[in-house]
Amino acid sequence: MSKLASDTAMVMAAGLGKRMRPLTATMPKPLVRVSGKPLIDHALDRLAEAGVARAVVNVHYLADALEAHVLERAHPQVLISDERAELLETGGGLIKARDHLPDPFFCLNADNIWLEGPRDAFADLSARWNPKEMDALLLVVSHARASNFNGPGDFHMDPRGRLSRRSSGRIAPFIYTGIQLISHRLLRNAPEGKFSTNILWNRAIEEDRLFGLSFTGRWFEVGTPDAIKPTEDAIERG
Repeated sequence: MSKLASDTAMVMAAGLGKRMRPLTATMPKPLVRVSGKPLIDHALDRLAEAGVARAVVNVHYLADALEAHVLERAHPQVLISDERAELLETGGGLIKARDHLPDPFFCLNADNIWLEGPRDAFADLSARWNPKEMDALLLVVSHARASNFNGPGDFHMDPRGRLSRRSSGRIAPFIYTGIQLISHRLLRNAPEGKFSTNILWNRAIEEDRLFGLSFTGRWFEVGTPDAIKPTEDAIERG
């Protein structure tokens, strides 16, 4: 197994899951089942397979059910970051959990499903990681390798791997997968309370310190109930 850049991941699981309604009327989105198991278990299983030992999972909506489920796991070991009182969005969630996260740490969305390429995503990110030049390394995917995705894309990437934003009204060749490797430098001087990680990414882009890595596997967006069946069919085909 390749040496990983970190033994810990932050799993973002506190969202409201509005696009997944009506399934999320009675359960948090990370517990919606795809191919026989909850979405969050697909993500946590990938972490365990890669050798990531610990996962910090933030909770907010229907938190009791989600917390009870993930704490049953032995691998990875799960620590809860409690956002019951206030949903802090992606950036605020990272800041609240920061003391439990080493430098660097992986971060991924709880609703991610992907099929690996020649090497697992976390090994790929680790091999590319360079803390001297990066504040964050985002795993991005081309439109050809993305399923259930109909948007215009998120980023352009230069030959060195530096990311820049898609211009308004234009198409960008790379989509953010929801998986990244983050330095604590990205979190410095962060706003208080709830805010989006986009604020920190924008600063890193201005400083030429936001990088991307093109994913060699296949990635699935599972944002709505209609995406579940096509994803299950693709997983079954392998």
